[in-house]
Amino acid sequence: MNLLVKVSVRYGLLAGIFGCVLIFGFYYLGPHPFVIPVYMDFRIILFALFIFFALREIRDYYQNGVLYFWQGIFTSFLFTITYAALSSLILVLFMRIEPAFLTDYIRLSIQQLKSLPPEVIERIGNEVYNRNLELLPATNTFDLGFLYFSQSFMISLFISIILSVILRRQPKT
Repeated sequence: MNLLVKVSVRYGLLAGIFGCVLIFGFYYLGPHPFVIPVYMDFRIILFALFIFFALREIRDYYQNGVLYFWQGIFTSFLFTITYAALSSLILVLFMRIEPAFLTDYIRLSIQQLKSLPPEVIERIGNEVYNRNLELLPATNTFDLGFLYFSQSFMISLFISIILSVILRRQPKT
């Protein structure tokens, strides 16, 4: 069990630092990282790579080619907790230093909402649309940090299940 914790935390810390570098890179060089749709989020590839290598390391180097499904899910969960906590904390600290990150997010999100076609607004509901428009200006650094934290778990869930199934190996009897 200690081995699972050690490997998943190590990979989570590495991924968290790398993820923050990507967030800052997107912010300064390209589109704001929080207005990119979740299905195109860089964390999908980042999580897939880091979880894959963490599970493979545990299976191949420490457990003689054996990895149970529960070990894969547990390792992935610890990886995600480590990644999400570290990157969200760094993100909140960054927004304290660079307040334009938050104001740019609010401005771009309002623009994005206002540019939605009437059919989409009707589908999500006028009430939800108006509530989101009203709440966006009140968004603070902790709201954005929590959004990033929770999205990390949503993204990681599917990747964790898939990789835990693919990489699992039972001992041969």
